[in-house]
Amino acid sequence: MTTEWVTSKTFILLAVVVVALGIATLVGFLLTRRENVAIESAVVRRFTQRLRIWWMMCAILVCGFLLHRVGTIILFGLVSFWALREFITMTPTRRGDHRALFWVFFIFTPLQYLLIILSNMPASWITAGREINFYGLYSIMIPVYASLFIPARIAFGGDYKRFLERSAKIQSGLLICVYSLSYAPALLDLSLQHADGQAWSGSNVTLLFFFLLIAQLSGVLQRVWSVLIGSHPIARDINAGRTWEGLVGSVVTTGLLGAALFWATPFAPWEAGVMSMVVACMAFAGTMTMSAIKRDRGLNDTGTLVEGHAGLLDQIDDVCFAAPVFYHLTRFFYSG
Repeated sequence: MTTEWVTSKTFILLAVVVVALGIATLVGFLLTRRENVAIESAVVRRFTQRLRIWWMMCAILVCGFLLHRVGTIILFGLVSFWALREFITMTPTRRGDHRALFWVFFIFTPLQYLLIILSNMPASWITAGREINFYGLYSIMIPVYASLFIPARIAFGGDYKRFLERSAKIQSGLLICVYSLSYAPALLDLSLQHADGQAWSGSNVTLLFFFLLIAQLSGVLQRVWSVLIGSHPIARDINAGRTWEGLVGSVVTTGLLGAALFWATPFAPWEAGVMSMVVACMAFAGTMTMSAIKRDRGLNDTGTLVEGHAGLLDQIDDVCFAAPVFYHLTRFFYSG
């Protein structure tokens, strides 16, 4: 990892995002002022609501960056905690699950992020100089140890009704909201190089910002292309607004935007484009998966974090699904 926490490219990318949000906000303001606007008022209202969410997310992210590495990881830990709360609230549990949920919220969730924090600490602070591979711990702690512990702890409660459903529900929430999302701040600890073996002089914060920006843009572009040219829904009963045209348009457009922002990453332009297309595909998978869960529960949104808009989990489902894939591809091909 570079010795510089942020570089000039970090501020340039932040400036690009702020300018883009400013222009979008101005457009939204003008649309709301027009009485004979051709676009449906509900679409305009949703657009302005989403803009407020993006401004808030941008501000929170900047605050996390100002708190440096540990502060950023803790910020993502809090986001995971809240997202998991929304997930569990959306999928009601029984009394026999409460002790297992205590372990999930107050043991496994903090432990996952603590292991990520420790992964870049001096070994002498932890084990008197002994080297520990914390990646080997946090990469398997939830999918192995937590996944085995949860059904066993529920079984100890003595309630066997819908046992498999209850266990799978809690395991899925922990996997999506905590384990998968934790790979976003884990990007901060990668020692990166270009594909030709030369060390990358950029900041890992910029790479994290690039990933979050691409994941969020892909979701916007999915909706835009689906509205403009979409006519073939992928799964009408799950999300009629997501079409094949929207998916293809989003993947292609996101790839082009990612290639244009390659300077913020250790990737070459075509590599940044391919990585962005992969993120777009995984982000779409996250959106559809969460839509299926909500339809199964008879819900429209996952929470009420912001009045008048969907829950936090609705805003980060694309990031949750894309983060581990982006992390492992980056680690495999570009880690030094």
